Amino acid sequence: MIGGGAIGGILAAAAHSAGHEVSVCVRTPFERLVVDGAEVPAAIVTDPQDAPEVDWILLTTKVQDVASAAPWLRGLDNGRAPIVLVQNGVEHEESVSGLDLRGPLLPALIYVSAERVRPGQVVRRSPAAMIVPAEGPGERFPELLAEIKVSRTADFRTEAWRKMLMNLAANPITALTLRRLDVLHEPGVPELAAAVLGEAVEVARAEGTTLTQADADKLINAYNSGGDPENGTSMLYDRLAGLPTEHEHITGALVRAAARHGIPTPQNQTLLTLLRAIRPSQVH
Repeated sequence: MIGGGAIGGILAAAAHSAGHEVSVCVRTPFERLVVDGAEVPAAIVTDPQDAPEVDWILLTTKVQDVASAAPWLRGLDNGRAPIVLVQNGVEHEESVSGLDLRGPLLPALIYVSAERVRPGQVVRRSPAAMIVPAEGPGERFPELLAEIKVSRTADFRTEAWRKMLMNLAANPITALTLRRLDVLHEPGVPELAAAVLGEAVEVARAEGTTLTQADADKLINAYNSGGDPENGTSMLYDRLAGLPTEHEHITGALVRAAARHGIPTPQNQTLLTLLRAIRPSQVH
């Protein structure tokens, strides 16, 4: 497991529950990994030179941290172990394209609300589910994890853009306001979210997906129907921790794709401009 944040912790616990030996590769050491109050007996490795021989490699860092994870990827890559790219956005394989990796790549999506509340301690606030391509290493991936529903799809592009819809409104709005999901019920915010997602659907269709306006409407209805207002988003958690956010790989990816197709996205462009103006240290 490359990365000891919320996603790395959740997946390390799931792999251990499935009976696997797990190593968590991190830059800053911590004594033990605890997920939902239970210790996960994983090896904590801090030096790429100490990378063990592995059968699977799961990259769980944010996309902007892939460059710093390169020594781990190169140290673990034996040309045989699948490299699972558990990332937000729609540029999974592009994020590692310059690293000359030999192992087969498997892009992956994860749906879970989880937060790293301190180094080595993760709290999960929802069940977890994953989606991977049906072919290649995806055929064997579901057996790797316990307690996580893994679905295989023949149309990963559409599923990646569907996950993007979930991130494109909630992540920027919570990060910019430093509010949890309750902010989505403030006056005018649902209309802003709907406009953001409407632009995204048009771009997603130009990118060859099967998404429709109904997918955006379903998400807006879910926002309006409630859910846990105390849940946050990954961008919000990064801001609260004083870390860079992954806006370039979510909102930025949408704006870049829109530019390729000549599609105007003024709402997303405005959010991206504001997100770019945030300094990582600007946290209350």
